[in-house]
Amino acid sequence: MRLSLSRLLLSCGLLLALCPAGPVWAAHGYALWGELKYPTGFGHFAYVNPEAPKGGELRLVSNERSSTFDKYNPFTIKGSAPAYLSSLMFDTLLTGALDETGAAYGLLADDVAVAPDGLSATFHLRAEARFHDGQPVLAEDVKYSYDTLMGPDTAPGYKTALENVAGLEVLDAQTMRFRFRSPDRELPLTVGALPIFSHRWGAGKRFSEVVTDTPIGSGPYRIGPVRFGRDITYVRNPDYWARDLNVKRGTGNFDRITVKIYKDNTARLEAFKAGEFDLMVFYSAGDWARRVKGARFDTGELVKREFKHRLPSGFQSFFLNTRRKPLDDLRVRKALGLALDFEWMNRQLFYGSYQRVNGLFGNTDCAAQGLPGTDELALLQPWRAQLPASVFGPMAEPPRTDGAHSLRDNLRQAQALLREAGWSYRDGALRNAQGEPLVLEYLDSSEGKVATFASWARNLEKLGISLKFRSVDFALYLQRLQKFDFDLVTLAVPGTNTPGKDYADLFGSKAADTEDSGNMAGVKSPAVDALINAMVGAKTHAAMLAACRSLDRVIAHGHYLIPQYTSVTHRIAYDAWRLVEPAQMPPYAPGEGWAIDTWWARLPPQTRPQPQP
Repeated sequence: MRLSLSRLLLSCGLLLALCPAGPVWAAHGYALWGELKYPTGFGHFAYVNPEAPKGGELRLVSNERSSTFDKYNPFTIKGSAPAYLSSLMFDTLLTGALDETGAAYGLLADDVAVAPDGLSATFHLRAEARFHDGQPVLAEDVKYSYDTLMGPDTAPGYKTALENVAGLEVLDAQTMRFRFRSPDRELPLTVGALPIFSHRWGAGKRFSEVVTDTPIGSGPYRIGPVRFGRDITYVRNPDYWARDLNVKRGTGNFDRITVKIYKDNTARLEAFKAGEFDLMVFYSAGDWARRVKGARFDTGELVKREFKHRLPSGFQSFFLNTRRKPLDDLRVRKALGLALDFEWMNRQLFYGSYQRVNGLFGNTDCAAQGLPGTDELALLQPWRAQLPASVFGPMAEPPRTDGAHSLRDNLRQAQALLREAGWSYRDGALRNAQGEPLVLEYLDSSEGKVATFASWARNLEKLGISLKFRSVDFALYLQRLQKFDFDLVTLAVPGTNTPGKDYADLFGSKAADTEDSGNMAGVKSPAVDALINAMVGAKTHAAMLAACRSLDRVIAHGHYLIPQYTSVTHRIAYDAWRLVEPAQMPPYAPGEGWAIDTWWARLPPQTRPQPQP
């Protein structure tokens, strides 16, 4: 879906001759709306320990869906690469801070200038930047990386994110200019976040044939010992070119990072409790509540903690395919949502550990609340005839079954909506005027969703709707998603504080008719297209907020999605006798990524007491 974006804009500096005449954004870093947290000449990010000792080993477990890996190339379509390889081995032109959104600072690049018309960004590379083979990082390598990622052998997400990039020109050995088809604040930042690799990696081969060739990147780690099917070890490069750079100080502290592979969740958990690795992030509420305990937790050797974050919650939801009847009817879609009893599920299945997703932009300033403001109404008003009247009222909220609300009341509302849409109960099922029953198929690639799915299916059965669970292997699941061959599926879409062009892929009319796009719900709405364009083309932060909040309302009141659940904490258990964490977690840190980047080893490890005979 969405690429992880880092953002930077540095002063033109030596590049003034290359910059178009007129004013440009100029600073030591770039903030999407002009304000940076860290001043010129800052020594290090506030959340790191710049004196953290280097050494020791971090042992992790792969949480990737694939049980193993068969390649070292994380960018090609076929095969599976080891976990964390891309972030550990490939530096980018720009890098962000974990305590700031919509801003970033220079890594490979020490200077970048964005033209006043927003149609190009010119980057200058640091002279000291080096690949693992000791060769300098040059503009030709940046162009090779860009051209390769835009080519036919790589994952389509890059091409989607870079759709509005017209091309890349090499100006000299250390300078390159990206050209854009139209102004977009995100684009200089998006290209700055591309992984950069050497043109010598797999030289002479088609990129799809670069499989187990050792990557030539410029990141802080290199590939060390590997046991295919069992584990991979990344080894810290003591000659890492950026080890003393302010954006890297206090990071990359482990000499070795070993990622072990286990075939199922139970094996992972038991291996962790047995001391086979040091840290584990938990996504299962049941495991966290009932199974993360034992003797090593009682002694304090293993620690179980929840770290509250401010990451966007995203919108994990049931996506309803409106290309198919009767899901093209808003009343039917709304009725399906009324039958989902989240409060019961959270209480009975999730140990009260989740909160309901509400809209596209939860936990961010983009989230719509209450009545639309005058700035939102100005964007929505031209489309009033094409939008549900409810869009102009309070922001939609998922139905509840606690307090003054009940499932019975919700089902009565659903019955009324279905009746209005032409469905009535007879002969043991809900049927339309032609006597056809309302039967839907829920597609998934994991049997593990059955328990979650079952309570919703029971409630729908009370309405006369048959909701069938269909589990298929992952390859077929992907194929059916690509061809939109489903009624409804569950998707977890990452959130963002700076929504951009990727929302055209998620909800744009063009994407609705494009196979393998991200528009799973099949949304085709001129209003949605206009709001996405307004969001992407916003000239001020206030204009962007008005557009994304308006989009939030239109999607929510269109009932294209049935929101599921999210968590605002990282559930992490770790070996406190081997690992040391910084004093505070930065608010926008990913769980494992924070540990990999900024934790350090306890040297020497605390001695464990020997078991008594």
